[in-house]
Parts: sequence; structure tokens; C-alpha cells
Amino acid sequence: MTTSDAPAWRKSTRSGGNSNCVEVADNLPGRVLVRDTKDRDGGTLTFGPAAWRAFVSLAKTHA
Repeated sequence: MTTSDAPAWRKSTRSGGNSNCVEVADNLPGRVLVRDTKDRDGGTLTFGPAAWRAFVSLAKTHA
């Protein structure tokens, strides 16, 4: 994996301060990766960019 192929993880802007945090990597072409900040080795969800945008939009309306 080259540096440009490596996920650039960042804490989600919608994560709160109550230990319910997720990290998002949206720098890879055609996919958005999501993982639990507390369990980084516990697995990663993969979304297509359109599905991720739809999820975030829906989450904002129910926050």
C-alpha cells in the first residue's frame, strides 16, 4: 500500500465527547471507511460516497 492508498483517518465531526466516537477516512477513491475510535482493530465499514452522504444527511436531520 502506498502512502496515497493509505486511509487518512480523522475523528468524525459529529462524534460527541461521550466516548461514542468514530473515525472516517474519505480520501480513497470510490469509498469511505468508518471505524470505532475505541477499537481500531475491530473492523471497518465501507460505504460508497453517495451512500455515506445520504447517511450523514439523514443523521443530521435526526441529531
